[in-house]
Amino acid sequence: MQVVTKQSYTPAEYLELEEKAEYKSEYINGQIFPMAGGSTNHNTIALNLSSELNFAFKQQDYKVFIGDVRLWIPDKQIYTYPDVMVIEGNPTYYNNRTDTITNPLIIAEVLSKSTQGYDRQAKFADYRTIPSFQEYLLIDQTRIYAEHFAKTGEKRWELQVYNAEDEVISLSSVSWQISLKDLYNKVNFKLVEDKKD
Repeated sequence: MQVVTKQSYTPAEYLELEEKAEYKSEYINGQIFPMAGGSTNHNTIALNLSSELNFAFKQQDYKVFIGDVRLWIPDKQIYTYPDVMVIEGNPTYYNNRTDTITNPLIIAEVLSKSTQGYDRQAKFADYRTIPSFQEYLLIDQTRIYAEHFAKTGEKRWELQVYNAEDEVISLSSVSWQISLKDLYNKVNFKLVEDKKD
């Protein structure tokens, strides 16, 4: 991630810039970082996941949001755009902004080469400061592989790794599951192989 050139921005300055910007940026404790564009595999996985969740929850009190809804993490002074978020009940909007929420129950990120280290470490640590946050899915777009973190107690998280098409991810904070075959439906891994050549 490359920082936008000014020493430091206030959250209000960031939001003003973001409303006029042609691309999305994250805000991290005074710094603004332009977000890289997503690949077709990235988009397909996020769409598969969000569609399955949205369909499953149509009669339940959960809402599913995708990459255009911003998340505010007050303890870390961060604005970010998770790939997929699930909330229970109504959104808790930050400063009455309907584009920014503060109460995710589940967050999913589709990994890319440029962000996977950040998503696994610093970003996960930041997300863990959110009181409502219970589960984290990290999904690889270059192969069949997902990591599922579920909160089991105060400062305790359990990791489950999935790497086969016939495996099923089962969430613990909600009654829902998805097979990796469905999660990776229409994903073209050959695109990644061709890019390496």
